[in-house]
Amino acid sequence: MFPVRAEIFRSSTRCTVPMNARILQGHARDRVVGFGLAALAALCWATGGLAAKWLFTPLDQVSASWPVPPLGITIDAATLSAARAVVAFCMLVVYLLARRRSALRIKPSDVPFLALFGVAGLAMVHFTYFRAISLTSVATAILLEYLAPVIVLVFGVIVLGDRFTWSLPVAVALSVMGCALVVGVLGGSRITVSGQGLGWGLASAVFFAGYTLMGRWAAHRYSAWTLLVYGLGAASLFWLIVLGGPTRVFQALADTRTLLAIMFIALFSTVIPFGAFLTALHHIRATEASVTSTLEPVIAAIAAWGLFGETLTVVQIVGGLLVVAAIFVAQIPSEGDEVLPPAG
Repeated sequence: MFPVRAEIFRSSTRCTVPMNARILQGHARDRVVGFGLAALAALCWATGGLAAKWLFTPLDQVSASWPVPPLGITIDAATLSAARAVVAFCMLVVYLLARRRSALRIKPSDVPFLALFGVAGLAMVHFTYFRAISLTSVATAILLEYLAPVIVLVFGVIVLGDRFTWSLPVAVALSVMGCALVVGVLGGSRITVSGQGLGWGLASAVFFAGYTLMGRWAAHRYSAWTLLVYGLGAASLFWLIVLGGPTRVFQALADTRTLLAIMFIALFSTVIPFGAFLTALHHIRATEASVTSTLEPVIAAIAAWGLFGETLTVVQIVGGLLVVAAIFVAQIPSEGDEVLPPAG
């Protein structure tokens, strides 16, 4: 009898060890996918910002010297945000009706959260960011918005139950310092702070953190497609209310060049990056995703140097390296880490 039991034990051990190895390998692949998707989102957001600058910058003596002169399409920031949300929503609905109809099915009880996600998690991020730019500068607005990882770290650990490890605060600190250097905080000339501008900039950080945290909470409750399509629908309604109706959006889209430009931005700066970021939250923790997203100003600074002849200083390069270091630090496993991050 005892030999039989021993053989059963040895057999079960042989089965358990490969199974645990497979689980760990699957977890490692999940994390690679998650960080890759978050990096893709940052790349697309940076590309969208650069494309918007090229499409909508007036043609003058300075911009005429760019390798590819801008188109000079005229549109205000609020109308652009509304048109982008509406067009992105329509594009995504068409795609889901054709390929993923199940993603459109929700329960009535889901509507309040999805509406909140669309307004607070999508529309308000852009609204507060543009207000911060109008009252300060682009560099200041970017710096303030990318304080979001700090909020995500604190809220994620206290509320969502993310495990607090040494790597998370170090990664957050490196990413914030890196962003500060990239946007020129040491130079002083790019940083402009007023009371109202500071308030709107910090609000953009709170709403961007809210987008990340709500997406993390919903990661195992909704597909990324469901969350994004209904979020964009709610964001579109928000912008149409802010603009007092759809007239300004329709007028902008009536111009062929403007329509094509907004379609490009809707796809490559909205649908793809927001979808990739939400999918990343299925694989990695909210803090890790938000730290990775700080690649956006780094990519934008490098691309603007090559495309628009903007200055790229040694300090900015050091800042970019700090952001890259932050992403690597965020990936360092710590003893006791969960195999799968908690969903909420």
